[in-house]
Amino acid sequence: TLGTQTDYRDGEAQTDPYSPEYLVPNGSVPELLMLATLTWGRGLPAGLAEVEMIERAREKRAWEATLPAMDSASNIAKRRKMMEEMERKEWAFREQEIDKLQEMQLEVFRKLLQRREEKQNELDAKRLDDYWQNHQKAKGEKIKRIRHNFALMLRKLIAKRKNVMGKLERRDIIKEYTDFASQTYAPLSRIGYFPDNHSERYVVKNFFLNTFAGLCELEASLPDSVTQFKIKAPKPKCTTTETGYVKRAARLEVELALVHQ
Repeated sequence: TLGTQTDYRDGEAQTDPYSPEYLVPNGSVPELLMLATLTWGRGLPAGLAEVEMIERAREKRAWEATLPAMDSASNIAKRRKMMEEMERKEWAFREQEIDKLQEMQLEVFRKLLQRREEKQNELDAKRLDDYWQNHQKAKGEKIKRIRHNFALMLRKLIAKRKNVMGKLERRDIIKEYTDFASQTYAPLSRIGYFPDNHSERYVVKNFFLNTFAGLCELEASLPDSVTQFKIKAPKPKCTTTETGYVKRAARLEVELALVHQ
């Protein structure tokens, strides 16, 4: 035998369950034949609706067994009356089923409409949020531009106020170098000068601080009092006077030591 392997699952190749052939004896109507219209996927396996249908079929068969025979006019009238009553019940049941289906359809439509409305609300909220963000961005740019123009015009007015008469003044180099807030010492970046671009020119470069040989030479030039520390032992306190009496402070220290002991 040869083994085969496919790209499909067994469930995908599975057909409807096998239904064997059957023979119905003459004069008998098996109850199982009521399920002949049900197929796999359409009523099978049986659910609640199929069970209710089977129960109604049983009740109808029991009702058919109670119908009177058509052997007299009274029985025919009674049979017609019972059949009309059963027909009204069936029509009422069908109307209930139709109403139930309509309610289910309305519920489905209601959910679809609600879902569409929620999605539309989300899109509207997102659109409004985007519009608000763009509006805030444009507002911020406009405020920034207004502030820039305000500072520019204010500087122009200050410059005009300094020279109200419109006279041309020569450059006073001595005044610029004596004023540490002038353009010579602190130039403004808006006139095109950026002092941070050449900040390395202000770095202190020293041979004694940047090289090891310089540090050794600097250490050798220091006096011994800087590199070698001399600690003198403290002298003991004199607790007696020249005449041999014990000082009052010494007596108090002895008494305090005895108290702590």
